[in-house]
Amino acid sequence: MSVKYLSQRAAQAIDVELMSPTGGGFNFEQLVELAGFSVAQAISKEFSKDDYARVVVFSGPGNNGLDGLVAARHLHHFGYYPKIYYPKRPDKPVNNGLMKQCTELDIPFVDTPESGLHDSDLVVDAIFGNTKSETQTGFSFSGEVRQPFVSAIQALKKTKLPIVSVDIPSAWDVEKGNVNESGFEPTMLVSLTAPKEGVKDFKGPYHYLGGRFISKKMERKWELNLPEYPGTDQCVKLNQGIEATSSKPISKKEVGDKMDKHFLSNVVSQSFS
Repeated sequence: MSVKYLSQRAAQAIDVELMSPTGGGFNFEQLVELAGFSVAQAISKEFSKDDYARVVVFSGPGNNGLDGLVAARHLHHFGYYPKIYYPKRPDKPVNNGLMKQCTELDIPFVDTPESGLHDSDLVVDAIFGNTKSETQTGFSFSGEVRQPFVSAIQALKKTKLPIVSVDIPSAWDVEKGNVNESGFEPTMLVSLTAPKEGVKDFKGPYHYLGGRFISKKMERKWELNLPEYPGTDQCVKLNQGIEATSSKPISKKEVGDKMDKHFLSNVVSQSFS
């Protein structure tokens, strides 16, 4: 039985239940930490720090951006060299705390998308998403993208670097996906809790699931059909990608080859559509 893809409303309802004293009993900060850690771990499984040490994280103003800040911190401890583009910074304790944790590690914050992409090997797209409930600091994408994120998304559409998107590729609709091809196609997607309806047509080489905090009771209630997480891992691969059978992180050449194949397959499918 395949994993269930969630509507935006169902995803938000699950987040509320996770943080309810009569439900999951989690607090918001716990879920952010677990989500961000799972993103960092998924990255480490596919993108070797020997080839992809320099990582730029594009963080948005809501929950997705917080996941990005946590991922950056863990990537630093994993031996990567992250930097962060975080143009809109809500003055809230959780945001300020995560930024402080990053600055204490001398993780630099950059001023523009271009300066973030310069001399980077890998991009983490944590701008917009659909996690941890709009009752907190949520900021999921709906409608028109505004500056400075117009420029950020345009930069992501133009870059040739591999992109890892957190939960939902930014500018994709949570339920309808990449409408009118207004967004970009990431190389890796790390869905959180359960994948959302909008990523059913994701065709990138690597799709992971993160956020190992759903009880079996909650999984049965929502009929999520989640895969088993291996061992102590906080993430699990949902696909095997394009010829992705090795458990070792892949090299730049291998990623380039897979991206080329992915691009060519899209061109061919569009030519005959």
